[in-house]
Amino acid sequence: MAASLLYVTNCLRLSPFRAVSKLRSVSVLGVHTTARHMQASQEDFEKAQNDLKTLKKDPGNEVKLKLYAFFKQATQGACNVPKPGMLDFVNKAKWDAWNSLKDLPKEKARQSYIELVSSLISAELPVKDPTSTSANKKYETLEVFSQDNITKIFLNRPEKKNAITLQMYEEIGLALDEAAKDDSVITVLTGHGDYYCSGNDLNNFTNIPPEGKEKMASDSALILESFVGKFIDFPKPLIAVVNGPAVGISVTILGLFDVVYATDRATFHTPFSQLGQSPEGCSSYTFPRIMGLSKASEVLLFNKKLTAHEACQLGLVTEVFPDSTFQKEVWERLNSYSSLPKNSLAFSKQLTRAPEKEKLHAVNREECERLKERWLSEECMNAIISFFQKRVKL
Repeated sequence: MAASLLYVTNCLRLSPFRAVSKLRSVSVLGVHTTARHMQASQEDFEKAQNDLKTLKKDPGNEVKLKLYAFFKQATQGACNVPKPGMLDFVNKAKWDAWNSLKDLPKEKARQSYIELVSSLISAELPVKDPTSTSANKKYETLEVFSQDNITKIFLNRPEKKNAITLQMYEEIGLALDEAAKDDSVITVLTGHGDYYCSGNDLNNFTNIPPEGKEKMASDSALILESFVGKFIDFPKPLIAVVNGPAVGISVTILGLFDVVYATDRATFHTPFSQLGQSPEGCSSYTFPRIMGLSKASEVLLFNKKLTAHEACQLGLVTEVFPDSTFQKEVWERLNSYSSLPKNSLAFSKQLTRAPEKEKLHAVNREECERLKERWLSEECMNAIISFFQKRVKL
């Protein structure tokens, strides 16, 4: 029992903010209550604890909070410990999850725990794709392939609105490095699903290393600087196909693309000050040059969300297409671009970009240094706490 509880507790420590956002989701499952079933459930309860250790994937904090709550209720009964302080995110989330079960009998909590573990194990049963190849396994968060002289990079976490994880940062950088060297004429970045990209996955900011938050902030700044640098230095025409809403870093780097096509249902949002942060992706330099200082200030300082047509009028987006014909029209156009002479396009791009490259790298470094300071600030922490409290509606 202790080993299973430790597993859940350690998992919850990975993502306190996400845990807070899910703490209201704990539900009580219906169970049978005969004495015979209760006795069998105790045996299954011990087996479920061992089965839980075999999970290969993180089930997410909503589920981990349920597991924690059911386990505590099954072994100790109703919550009987003091409520942690507001800033103790992890323990407060766990306490709320356990306390929400109220007077649920131990045997019912035990059975709910068993059923939940069973559903998790069943969900991980392998489903083999006979068409998959080892080449496709290079990327776990992207789909990358070359076709008709186009290297296509698809953000491939549609269930998470293509939110960018640390692994995704690394894989996008690798895909750009390879696209820069392959035989393709142009490179396209787009997303699978309804979203283009919802910005950073919030788990990026909650996995604090043993060295402390200073180390996390420093490492994150280096990752971001390297990531943005890939776009600054990319040698071929780089085109964004914005298939849905875009948030944060996925918006700010658009100023580094050569062409941006968007569906008319796309939106563009950079809520930096709302979270006590500051611009990145060279947007502090590119946005004022593209849309003018006052409009850039509305977007970067005051969190103004742009429609696709507004973004096009301001120059951030090249052209907007009706959603019903977006994919057809855009790819037809891109296929025509891919038939143009490869070297001519590359050399022409480099001539237009070369005068600003040094400036862009300097801006990128300065933005990352400022963000590192922001991430460590009390103002940023308070803004994030406020943001999550509004979402959870405590």
